[in-house]
Amino acid sequence: MLHGRIAETSVIDRMLADCRAGRSGSLFITGEPGIGKTALLEYAASAAAGLRVVRSTGIESEAHLPFAGLHLLLRPALDRTGALPAPQARAVRGVFGLAPAEPGDRMLVGLAVLSLLAEFADGGAVLCLVDDAQWLDRASAEALLFAARRLDAEGIALIIAARPGFAAPGLTQLSLTGLDASSAAGLLAEHAATLSPADRYRVLAEAQGNPLALLELPAALAADRSVTTGHAMPMTDTVQAAFLHQVRRLPEPTQQLLLVAAAEDTGDRDVILRAAAPLGCEPSDLVPAEAAGLVRLDDDTVRFRHPLVRSAVYHAAPVSLRFVVHTALAGALDRPEDADRRAWHHAVVATGPDEAVAAELERTAQRAAARSGYAAAGAAYERAAVLTRSRPDRARRLVLAAEAAAEEGDLERMVELAHRGAASTDDPALAIRTIRVRAAAAFHQGSLSTARELLTEAAALAQASDPALAAHMLLDAVHAAWYLGEAEIADTAERLDALPLPAGDPLTDVARLLTWVVRSAIGRGDGDREILAQRIAAAGRSGFGGPHDTILVGATSLQAAGQDTDAHQVAAKLLAQCRDQGWIGRTPPVLACVARASTFLGRHTDAWDEATEALQIAREFGHRQWVAETSGVLAYLAAVSGDEHGCRAFADDALGAPEPGAPAPGLAWAQWALALLDLGHARWESALTQLAALHTGPVRHQLPGLRSVPDLVEAAVRLGRPAEAREALAWFTDWAHHAGQQWIDADVQRCRALLAPETEAAELYQAALRLHPDGREFERARTALLYGEWLRRMRRKSEARIQLRDAFETFRRHGATPWAERARAELDATGEVVRKPGAVGGALAALTPQERKIVRLAARGLSNRDIAAQLFLSPRTVGYHLYKAFPKLGVTARTELAAVELADASP
Repeated sequence: MLHGRIAETSVIDRMLADCRAGRSGSLFITGEPGIGKTALLEYAASAAAGLRVVRSTGIESEAHLPFAGLHLLLRPALDRTGALPAPQARAVRGVFGLAPAEPGDRMLVGLAVLSLLAEFADGGAVLCLVDDAQWLDRASAEALLFAARRLDAEGIALIIAARPGFAAPGLTQLSLTGLDASSAAGLLAEHAATLSPADRYRVLAEAQGNPLALLELPAALAADRSVTTGHAMPMTDTVQAAFLHQVRRLPEPTQQLLLVAAAEDTGDRDVILRAAAPLGCEPSDLVPAEAAGLVRLDDDTVRFRHPLVRSAVYHAAPVSLRFVVHTALAGALDRPEDADRRAWHHAVVATGPDEAVAAELERTAQRAAARSGYAAAGAAYERAAVLTRSRPDRARRLVLAAEAAAEEGDLERMVELAHRGAASTDDPALAIRTIRVRAAAAFHQGSLSTARELLTEAAALAQASDPALAAHMLLDAVHAAWYLGEAEIADTAERLDALPLPAGDPLTDVARLLTWVVRSAIGRGDGDREILAQRIAAAGRSGFGGPHDTILVGATSLQAAGQDTDAHQVAAKLLAQCRDQGWIGRTPPVLACVARASTFLGRHTDAWDEATEALQIAREFGHRQWVAETSGVLAYLAAVSGDEHGCRAFADDALGAPEPGAPAPGLAWAQWALALLDLGHARWESALTQLAALHTGPVRHQLPGLRSVPDLVEAAVRLGRPAEAREALAWFTDWAHHAGQQWIDADVQRCRALLAPETEAAELYQAALRLHPDGREFERARTALLYGEWLRRMRRKSEARIQLRDAFETFRRHGATPWAERARAELDATGEVVRKPGAVGGALAALTPQERKIVRLAARGLSNRDIAAQLFLSPRTVGYHLYKAFPKLGVTARTELAAVELADASP
């Protein structure tokens, strides 16, 4: 019976009921040691009738062994590995030592965990219980939390318990406090009925509602009347002292055997007994500890009754005795598969430089990194560096630790280790590596000027010996400078252009395209349209080949050059590669690029889904740069739909946490979005203020700068101040000439129509309508609206109605509510009464964003498993969403999806 936990057990009961009904959920229980977390997990296990239960427990001494905790949890499901998509199956087999390990995205393992649990749940609902998560190795914790945040319709209930300090963002949290006075008294009476009133009062006062203390302090009080005297000790110390009193009453050999068990990682009874034998211990020495209830034994393992028993035994032992025990354990772990545990036991004992142990740890780190256990790799490299006497080897191992921390995404740690590595070496190659690590951290933290400075410094060091490496770093530096200002980007682009790179190399082609685009964007281009065409063709012939980042730079360069269709194709191909390979951590910038392209092409629903996914993953990885940029894109899309609250909220996120002295990474998109929001609501003055700030500010060269010129012209003309837009229009017209794209030419003609005298406007509007390409319906509708407004003012009402009806229907279909309202109001003014804009049309309008993405992929013939791998979901969740979507679309099977109109609709 659990005293005083009715509310908590009710939460668990509801979760288990949902699980039985096929719905998934996760719960994070947190509280101080002994507060009842384990008891609630035991309650869940006992209440899980009809569910299969899998369990794992974090062990403090295993925190440096990658995926140790995860292996314990998933061991019953590993026979389902063959059902996973190939990249996920390889990742699972590699991290658990079932196949050769392959380095990869650390979150791919999390996706594999989700899929593996979903496959396991296919045979019946599953309850997963994880205790003492604060002691899980970081790789296990990250993978588990990644999967937990994506549970949906698999029939999985996941409950994680940990002490305060363990972060589980995205999970429902249940914080435990001490029992109330009545419940505490009831628990004490049930388990220590013979206590005198005075002792009962002492225990209740000392325990402060902590259930474990209420159970353990009476026994300690009976053994030693002084154990609870006063209130000087914190509760954890008090409870550990109670355990320690029980331990000290045991025979000396039993105490030594318990110390070996406390220092051993897995509870492997054979290893414990073999390590304890040289200390004079026999298997029979376990009997007193088992009789006292301090440990539980089965055929293979020795488990402590409570983690605090293990902690009390280990930390109360003299350091010299612990060293003896770790040495004995290292000797007992003599199998090849025990190499990592053996290395760490040796490392604990080493008190000074020891190259043999350092080399052993380095090999351990290499194995961990090969399994994507980058946190464990970093810890092993760092400890190896501490044990290294040779200065060059110490620096090299510190740099390896920093690079492992970078792969892990631990920004503060990677910077600290990189600084330590740089301070220990004069080797230019190592210095370059430390600078790149620091630059990556600065970029992801939003410190773009710092990132640019570091990258240009590293490129200068590398230029003589490795121009290609220098070019890669300068490409990254240009990327950082792009968000700073024209002076910074001009300087960085000149450095890149000056590098001696081989002709015909994909890296060279992308670099030359980027420098042309940059010069053009900041008004320093050579004005030769043929040069742009040649550079685009050269980069295209190479397929924008090369590393992931180079391809992404190429796609972004195409967007800056106005080549939106080509940019979308390049970025979409790269995104497909990321999804196929499970490169989850690399997807935010690629998704952001694809979302921008979809936005520019008028595919607003696609853009919304892509940007939303990018934002979710960027937040999960703590990449503030991509959080800001994708928030800006979402602000723009919210402005199109007229969602004022959403637009301003996303704009605030885009403008958040700028680097001191530098513009916010999402500034240009936020200004454009807020201006478009005002334009849709006919707030001309406010729109012009935003656009003027964008066009005179430090980020006018960014993509929103040029592309917002038609909005600037419209706002200026509406206010009777056309002169304020003429310079920007000249810039835009020059860009149109270089780009050679019909859609830009159409926007130029629309702008000229707005500025033209009455005798020329109609012809210019008609030219714009003819030039608008298929697919960019929103921009074509904006031209039709402006033309219709002009025709109505010219009293050509019947012609006006044609244009206004076309604009109204397009805006309504795309959910552009304020724009549809403007068109409706103009139609009313012509004498044609039109119903107010209603619900967004299109088959996809009734679907949730998740359902939209899944339905579109299913319509292309992808299986549930393929869709799950692409969207980082489980196959059962995909099936659930299809089941929910079919009635909304009026279909009963996926084969009917091909006949459904799946055209774009606004979010």
